[in-house]
Amino acid sequence: MTAVDLTVPATRGRLYWALADVWNIVRRGITHYQRQPVNIAWQLGFPILSVLLYGYVFGSAMKVPGGGDYKDFLMPGMFVMTMAFGFINTATLVVYDSTKGVIDRFRSMPMASSAVVAGRGITDLLAACAELAIMMLTAFAMGWRPDGGLGFLGAFGLLLWLRFALIWIGVWLGLLVPNPEAAGGLFAVAFPLTMISSIFVAPQLMPDWLGWVAAWNPISSTAAASRELFGVPGEAVAGDSWVEQHALLMAGVWPVVLTVIFLPLAVRRFQKLSR
Repeated sequence: MTAVDLTVPATRGRLYWALADVWNIVRRGITHYQRQPVNIAWQLGFPILSVLLYGYVFGSAMKVPGGGDYKDFLMPGMFVMTMAFGFINTATLVVYDSTKGVIDRFRSMPMASSAVVAGRGITDLLAACAELAIMMLTAFAMGWRPDGGLGFLGAFGLLLWLRFALIWIGVWLGLLVPNPEAAGGLFAVAFPLTMISSIFVAPQLMPDWLGWVAAWNPISSTAAASRELFGVPGEAVAGDSWVEQHALLMAGVWPVVLTVIFLPLAVRRFQKLSR
């Protein structure tokens, strides 16, 4: 009985302090965003510019399967692109802390080894909510109106679910790249991945081999599922391949796969950093 009484409080104590460590990292991240809101503004700049270019400049020339307004097809894709590009900002902030010695200082403290990684993830997820809200307000200002009822909340959740998975890729890459400039270069990788997807053009309008690659891009599944939940007509959402026909399922599965792979890699990489 004595052993049990001593063990349970100790276990609760470790859990309490682990959560407290995570909360301190989250609070630090929120403070940085409050003092430097330009970070969010910079991250939103490219998606908003893309919305204006594709929606107004190229919109009349773009085709939508089955007809329909290209703006209704485009906006959910732009929300997905905003979430996808978020991992670059995550990597940049992580490598900045790493090169400035902030992470080394955290590791020298008696805190949970996973707190820095988990705290970074939660902070970026909160920032993603703000980014997504701003993007949707921009879309409303341009005349976009979702027609999915409660599906609106489901689409919002799927977008954040994708961002949650990509956060761990950003953390892992941020612990690998040597400096913030190299992290900024990740844009050269992210841009082709978003272009070869269903964000701007339906895969069935691409050459067969490229359309197959685009359809199996995890980003495409979230884009197609979001369009379905936002009420975009079925002809513009569903393609002929299995993955396109099961977009809602794959929009939930792909982030799980990415999280299972990259979350342990991020934690392990953090634990292996030199003191």
